[in-house]
Order: sequence, then C-alpha cells, then structure tokens
Amino acid sequence: MSDSLNAPETPGPPRPAPGVSIRHSRAKGEPRFPDGPKADPAGSHFERRIRSFQPRRSRVTAGQADALQRLWPKWGLDIDGRRDIDLAELFGNDNPVVLEIGFGMGEATAQMAAADPCTNILAVDVHTPGQGNLLGIADRDGLPNVRVGNGDAIILLREMLTPDSLDGLRVYFPDPWPKKRHHKRRLIQPEFLGLAATRLRPGAIVHCATDWEPYAEQMLEVLTAHPDFENTRSDGGFAPRPDFRPLTRFEGQGLEKGHVVNDLLFRRVQHREQQRR
Repeated sequence: MSDSLNAPETPGPPRPAPGVSIRHSRAKGEPRFPDGPKADPAGSHFERRIRSFQPRRSRVTAGQADALQRLWPKWGLDIDGRRDIDLAELFGNDNPVVLEIGFGMGEATAQMAAADPCTNILAVDVHTPGQGNLLGIADRDGLPNVRVGNGDAIILLREMLTPDSLDGLRVYFPDPWPKKRHHKRRLIQPEFLGLAATRLRPGAIVHCATDWEPYAEQMLEVLTAHPDFENTRSDGGFAPRPDFRPLTRFEGQGLEKGHVVNDLLFRRVQHREQQRR
C-alpha cells in the first residue's frame, strides 16, 4: 500500500451546523449551486410576459444547500422550455402525475406524497430554500414519488408537457395580488385554465385553495365559466377542505387571524370532440 493512502487527511473547512444559513462570496457569474437549480433556466428564449409569481430572495440553510447539491441531479428539473418531458422516465414509473404549482417550504407536498405513494407529484416553485427543503424531506422520508421543478410553470405547461399527460393540478395559496392594478398577475385566469386543460386528462381534478376571499370568488367565477371544467360540487360553490390536503402552518396562522379558507375542486370534462361522438 502506498504511503499516500496512509497519509492523514488534510482537514477541510468546517461544515455549518444543520439549520445554519450559509453565505459565501462568489465570483461574478459563478452559479450559486453548481450542481443545483439554475438561476433562470429559461433565460431569454421566451417572450417576457406578466408573471404571476414574485421570486423571493432569502437565505439557504446548510441542510437545504446540501440537499440541492446532492439531490438536484437526481430529483430536480430546470424548466428551460427546450424539450418535451417524458413523465414516466422522469419518475421511473407509469403512475398518475399531479402538478403542484407553488409549494412553499414543501411540508404539505411531502405529506401528500407520503399518504399517496402511487401518485407522482411534480412540484414547481422558484423559491430556492423551499426547493432544498422539499428535496431534503423527500430524501429523509423516502419519497421517490416527488420531483421538484424550478422555473415558470407556464413554460412547463406550454413547452414541456404533452397533451393529456397530467392527472391533476394543485394550486394552494397562490399570491393573491390584492391591489386592483395587479389582478392581471393572478394565476387563475381564463388563459391559464385553457392552457392547463390541454395538458390534463379528462376526469383530472383541478384543486385550488386560498385564504383571500376576493380571489376565491374570482377563482370560482373563472372556473365555473370555463367550458373545459365542471364543479364537483352540485351546488356550484366552494368545497370543504378534503382530507388529503394537509392543514399547513401558513393556513393555521391565517385561521388564527380569522381568515376564511376556500377550496375549489373542478373536474376536467371530456374533450369537446369526444363529446360529439
């Protein structure tokens, strides 16, 4: 055996304690996480439009950074809009796939994945700490049915998913954009629903939830008017929170403040050309 194999290891820099935020200087242009999500995966390849999300800058803990570095190549997806995604290949099976847009820190997503291991969840967000947190939970709890998407969900739907490839869509507590001049930024709009309908199989469920009552009313109005969806409620109103949607910390805080949370459950109807047959 060579002497080099017996030589003592040179101590590296100390690793931050779990939960400690990390900050380090980077050269200009150096990626924040070389093996992790890209800062702007779609770049300037697509037209700039009014975006329904607001990227948030916040510190990434050591544990989240470690999860991003280790697990992104395995379970992460940069939404670059340059290819079609084979969802069976992405998840390694043919199980139904539900798209979740905006998952925060990912605790509720992980709970739903654990409770329903035969359903795959493609969870999309632009919040880097949340991406790392969800990857870490999925790794810790052994949740192979979770994949994390980074980027604009509109580009994902329009450019990367094929028709009838999704079995469900979840949008929980999206930014309500409360100021009237910002209402055009709200995600649940007729144009978005029209796009989503092309990717949802007939019978797929669109499940929205919000604690902003004016936005809930708009969601109900827009979904009810859309020809590709029907309310699962016979009375045409809001649905009680289903058991499969966990009560999140954010939601609990809102309820303590007296907020009213509304759920909407709409079904993708048969394609119109199929209905005529």
